[in-house]
Amino acid sequence: MSIAKPTITLLISCPDRPGIVATVSNFIFEHQGNIVESAQHSSNQQECRFFMRVSFAAEGFKLSPTELRAAFAPLAEKFQMQWSVAYSEQRKRVGIFVSKLDHCLIDLLWRWKHGELQMDIPFIISNHNLLEPLAKMYDVPFYYFPVAKETRTVDEKRILEFLDGKVDFLILARYMQILEPFFVAAYPHRIINIHHSFLPAFVGANPYQRAFERGVKLIGATAHYVTDNLDEGPIIAQDVIHCDHRDNTEDLVRKGSDVERRVLAEAVRLHTENRVLIYENKTLIFD
Repeated sequence: MSIAKPTITLLISCPDRPGIVATVSNFIFEHQGNIVESAQHSSNQQECRFFMRVSFAAEGFKLSPTELRAAFAPLAEKFQMQWSVAYSEQRKRVGIFVSKLDHCLIDLLWRWKHGELQMDIPFIISNHNLLEPLAKMYDVPFYYFPVAKETRTVDEKRILEFLDGKVDFLILARYMQILEPFFVAAYPHRIINIHHSFLPAFVGANPYQRAFERGVKLIGATAHYVTDNLDEGPIIAQDVIHCDHRDNTEDLVRKGSDVERRVLAEAVRLHTENRVLIYENKTLIFD
């Protein structure tokens, strides 16, 4: 596997007007940066909005992180930009949350171990002890935090206290708990969830059995950022897999598990590579 050279990435959202690309490109050029990727999009809505992702080589760039932010701030103010900067050498730290199902966790750990997902995993958290042996196989610390309906607020506050300062984002790898609003607010647009894409159909328990009874021809999965509106946050990745009359419930579960793990891994990759730009309740994916 080739080792990618370190890069610096700017994500920008602002009102559309002439000169944005030229100004950003010239800023990078003036400080001896070499652009390696650049993509932009302008909406055709009434309030036209401009979006941009630009990555440039860290090697040779003359500004430190603090200097870059200070130097770019006047340009951002001029164009009314919402912007962020990320350095590829600063790997994101992720806390993975699981319950009893292991297919998404196994896939994430395998991809992480083989260098496909450029992130650090300081620990795995679960409301059950079942998957602790899997964490030990990959030498990742595992922490058991039971969560009860009657004490959910106290239990989640305890988890938040544990997380403080240790992670940059969270993955719900089939974590079968609904997070309280205060928990979501602590990680805005930094909690990735995965679920089947039958929604709003087949809500609740046993969705694959009810999908089988309905005779569905497609099974899908959706990975999105968690918001206070259950399963309605900005979508990062989706995919589908076909099924037919020969598939029984077990076949649907197997196919559903496969598409879930693929979609979650793709969403995590996009997030860790700073390829997701959120606007309102939608995402722009620069891939």
